[in-house]
Amino acid sequence: MSDEHQPEEPTSDEPTQPLAGWRAPAPQPQPQPQPQPQGQAYGQEPGMLAGPPPATVPFGPPGPPRPDVAYFGPGPGPGPYPPGYGQPADPARARRLPLWMWPAVAAVALVVGVLGGLAGGALQDELSSQRGTIDNGLDGVRTQTAAPLDADNGSVPAVAQALLPSTVQIVAGAEGQGGRATGSGFVLDREGHVVTNNHVVASAVENDGPLVVIDHEGERHEATVVGRSSVYDLAVLDVDGAESLEPAALGASQVLHVGDPVIAFGAPLGLSQTVTSGIVSALNRPVTTSGESDDDSSYINAVQTDAAINPGNSGGPLVNLAGEVVGVNSAIATNGGVAGEAGNIGVGFAIPIEQVRTTVDQILRTGEAEYPVIGAQVRTGGEPDSEGATITEVMPDTPAERAGLKKDDVITAVGDQPVSDGIALIVAIRTHLPGETVTMSVLRGGEEQTVEVELDGKVG
Repeated sequence: MSDEHQPEEPTSDEPTQPLAGWRAPAPQPQPQPQPQPQGQAYGQEPGMLAGPPPATVPFGPPGPPRPDVAYFGPGPGPGPYPPGYGQPADPARARRLPLWMWPAVAAVALVVGVLGGLAGGALQDELSSQRGTIDNGLDGVRTQTAAPLDADNGSVPAVAQALLPSTVQIVAGAEGQGGRATGSGFVLDREGHVVTNNHVVASAVENDGPLVVIDHEGERHEATVVGRSSVYDLAVLDVDGAESLEPAALGASQVLHVGDPVIAFGAPLGLSQTVTSGIVSALNRPVTTSGESDDDSSYINAVQTDAAINPGNSGGPLVNLAGEVVGVNSAIATNGGVAGEAGNIGVGFAIPIEQVRTTVDQILRTGEAEYPVIGAQVRTGGEPDSEGATITEVMPDTPAERAGLKKDDVITAVGDQPVSDGIALIVAIRTHLPGETVTMSVLRGGEEQTVEVELDGKVG
């Protein structure tokens, strides 16, 4: 259709000049033009100068809007009229959504609600989680997986050069205050976690004292305790700015042999970056360091060494010649028993790295560590001629009672591990995990039998 108005061609039905007596035929009814929205000419964009509408588009007569007509502003769409132009005014119809849209609206609302709940839960977990904990434990941190040296390396200086950057000194408590302690530790991962002994940090934690970690370059870092276990005498620290420190590689104590060379690292008597060497003197040595209660006492299935260990070495690594940590130095023997505050006489004890892995993994996950229990009391001293560990009491509704153990039963072995006394029994049990089922050899009335005990767990 042309935008210009074309003159109509003359036809024989209507002469070009009026004739006498001729009367014009009655006008034919014309289509009633539709009303147009007021305030703006159709097709005029805001800001355009007003002008006449195209000749071919009917422009509605002026007047107030009709109540039975819905008026819509200009918009895109085919034809000369905007979409919806001239439709009946029905607000309910205008607001009504197609039926197919309701499931979509519901789905969107559900998704938004779920995402909001997850975000809120994540925020709550973040706020409530303990600093330094990792959901996946050791699997969630970046540890050193490869030994820094060859397994047949025979050089103590090479081991010292490889491990000194991973060894730290720990100062626990304020200077001049009672309970201030110094100890050692090693860098576990690139997230800034450090492993040490519980007895190094216990006093500072209980007295809300400061914890400072001093790295191999003498730089001081503030630290907080992620978690600790008095039963296994282990603690994990979260150290500010320690992410750049080099983690130590973790090895295995189970492949050690008596006589193998080992090197001890730490800060004995406050002398940082000290290295001493010796051999493995014994393996699977049951050792206990007494606390205020049995639950606070540390029972160690220890690696014994003659490498010089003194106060301040506690928490430092015991290392093989490949530069791998095989234990955590924890105690020394004295003429008066096992202690951590006497001088070296060539009998030191380290927590096996297998136990360190288990306890550290638990602490990283939850800030706590669990140890296994059977729910029975045993005699732990004065049994030089004992055939095993004598049960003195069985508590009700415990694994020991459910397994049929009784007072005066003598346990002689846990699995294939012989038990000589009560301390050996506790150590043997604590090499397992809560929930495991262990087989115990028991003497009752002179007859030997075996029982299966499913271990319970306790935090400590």
